[in-house]
Order: sequence, then C-alpha cells, then structure tokens
Amino acid sequence: MEQRRSERTADTAPGGGETVTLERVTGQTGGDLVLRRVGAHYEIYSNGVFLMDTRDGTSEREMVRASLSALPHGRSLARVLIGGLGVGFSAREALDHPRVARVDVVELEPRVIAWHDGELGEAAGYVHRDPRCRVHNADIVAWLDDARAAADPVRYDVICLDTDNGPDWTVVEGNGRLYEGAGLDTLADLLAPGGLLAFWSANSVSAFEEALRARFASVEVIEVPVARGVPDVVYLAGSPSADQSSLDM
Repeated sequence: MEQRRSERTADTAPGGGETVTLERVTGQTGGDLVLRRVGAHYEIYSNGVFLMDTRDGTSEREMVRASLSALPHGRSLARVLIGGLGVGFSAREALDHPRVARVDVVELEPRVIAWHDGELGEAAGYVHRDPRCRVHNADIVAWLDDARAAADPVRYDVICLDTDNGPDWTVVEGNGRLYEGAGLDTLADLLAPGGLLAFWSANSVSAFEEALRARFASVEVIEVPVARGVPDVVYLAGSPSADQSSLDM
C-alpha cells in the first residue's frame, strides 16, 4: 500500500534557486518516490535515483514526433500508446499532433498521476484532462499482457515506451521483459499494420539494437544530444519480420 508523507523541506540548489521537497511517498516498488521543485522546475526521484524533470524533454518529445512522422502519410486519426506518464511531455507531444485521435498512457505510480492535478499539471498542460487521453494506473507489463489477450484488442499506430532509463537500466525489475523476446512479440502484436514501436534510453545499448534488428525489418537509431554526458537514444522499429516468432533472444 502506498504510504504518503507530505514533506516540505527547502534548501538552495547549486545553480541557484530554492529546492523544495514537495512530497515523499512509498511507491509501488516499495521505495521512496519523491517530487521536488528546483527553482521553476520539477524533478522526480525513485529510491534516490533521478528519473526525469521538466527542464527540457527534447528526447521524450522526439520519440513521439519521430514515430508519428514515420507513419504512412495517408494514415489519419492515429492511436498512440505511451508507457509511462512521467512529467507528461511524451503525452503532450502526441496530443499536440494533428493526426492523433487517441492517447492511452500507462503509469505505475498513482501519485505521479495525482501530481498532474497539482504541481506537475501546468508543465505539460494537464494532459489527463484532454478527452482524447486515457491514463491507466497499472504495471505496463501486466497491462500489455491483458491488452493482447482481450477478445478484440486495440491496435495502436504508435507505441512509445518511456518507462525506464533504458533497456539496461530498468526502474522496475520486471520491466526487463519489455526489451526481451516475449515482450517485443507482445508489443508487435498490439501494433496496427504499418505501426511503429519507439523506445527511449538514456544511452545506447548495442545488444538491444541487435535484438530489434533480428525481429523487425526496419530499425532506426536516433541520438538526441543532451547538455551533459552521452546522448539520449530513441530506438524506432517497424514492420515485424515474418519469422520473428521463431526467434529467441
């Protein structure tokens, strides 16, 4: 059960501006989930590990933008599935695209969803209030399995996974399956014909790229420069290979 502990402590950030811990809760993974405000921006931490903030979001937006841009030009009213609500930049990019009719977002942490009614809402324009957007509070792996097993499953034109820091740096241990054979097969089964998968990563992972190339006929690797460190990476995959079900990672 989630244990909520309101906590407003403040100090001065190294770059100037006050740092305020707005809330600290016990999240679904059993560790601390923290929302902080640093000057005019917000940060989310899990077990002391930085997850995301509202300073930029360029690579998260690029993940969605590149996916939608790669769809066949004749396709309209696209359906988008996003794994991870976070600060809302991925969902906002999808909702702002003129070709998007529906956005489903799957978010594990109920407090992250609740923060969008308050502190985080303004940063991404209260995405959950858009009538085209449905936010599901669920574990992404279980949600995908249930969606695939439905009698009449929804097929998505674009599926974007922004649930972890990358295939080799998962926030939830069970999320590793998303980047392995069974998980990739599940994702591919939920794609509409001609649909695209996109994965966000804080660094390049050559083994994951090889796994994608073994399963999909089309794979693109997009590097997005960041202010410090190695570029963020977006993996874009489409057109599952005919023999993908026989592959084993």
